Amino acid sequence: MSEILPPAPSTYRDYRPMEVYVVRPPKPRYALHALLFIATIFTTLVVGARMEFNFLHNLPVFSLNDDALPLFPVRWALAQHSRLLLGIPFASALMLILLAHEMGHYLCCRYYGVYATLPFFIPAPTLIGTLGAFIRIRSPIRSRTALFDIGIAGPIAGFLVALAVLVVAMPHSKVITATSVNSDIQLGYPLIFRLIWAVVPSATLHSSRTLHSIYFPPTVIAAWVGMFATALNLLPGGQLDGGHIVFALAPRAHRIISRLTILALIPMAIYFWVGWLVWAILLRISGMRHPMVAEWPGVSGGRRWLAVFALLMLILTLTPGPFAHSSLLQVLREVRSGQ
Repeated sequence: MSEILPPAPSTYRDYRPMEVYVVRPPKPRYALHALLFIATIFTTLVVGARMEFNFLHNLPVFSLNDDALPLFPVRWALAQHSRLLLGIPFASALMLILLAHEMGHYLCCRYYGVYATLPFFIPAPTLIGTLGAFIRIRSPIRSRTALFDIGIAGPIAGFLVALAVLVVAMPHSKVITATSVNSDIQLGYPLIFRLIWAVVPSATLHSSRTLHSIYFPPTVIAAWVGMFATALNLLPGGQLDGGHIVFALAPRAHRIISRLTILALIPMAIYFWVGWLVWAILLRISGMRHPMVAEWPGVSGGRRWLAVFALLMLILTLTPGPFAHSSLLQVLREVRSGQ
């Protein structure tokens, strides 16, 4: 039997101390985060003021008729401070939902020692006053369990807050009368809306046959945005939250499931909403890549029940046609007819 002997004393002289380099994370840019956060509060206040004004005057929140306010009426809102204050319910509900989603990711990263930035909010003069929020992860994720928890924490937090807002706000809705104005932008509603509508304690709302014959207050629209964002993030592909969950559970199946998700989005774009085509392209660009995570150990059995809950959230929040009359076929017809 051979024996491993220590090196001769003379050889110790050839050894040199190992140099260890410690990379310090960059300093958080608190000023930038605060500026974007405040700017997004302002843009959502402006949009929310318009929505609340329309709702109080029995108009659809997204009314585009000649007598309606512009989509982003900043001058109108700033003319009187009382007008801007009308946007507080919508802005506070929407910002709380977005913040809950991103802080779910951020706090989970902190728990696992993963360096991540604070949320970056994106102010924009859109229908909802923002393009959402995101965090950036700037250090490796050490295990599949950590990846799973980080991926699922955001959707769960955002979904629960959006659900609470929906339950509280839906009873304050109004039923459209014969003299009411129809909305120019009609939303499609996910299954969770129909379930809450069925159990809401309001005989007036139950007298309505469909959700499209109800005027929802701006806070319900904020909940709709939260549910829609949850569904988008839970799409099982690429580097979306749903893709992280799939990769954590079955790394070798991630590529196949991402491709199947892309294939499913194409007919959805053709028949329901043309925007799914954009998401299919984005998933095709990034869907085959994923952060390197150690294959072992795998995800524990208890977390597989959380994966089932994530699938349930996707079923409850996914709307094949989030905007009516916006399928690829309908868009092409309108282009051909010159409308």
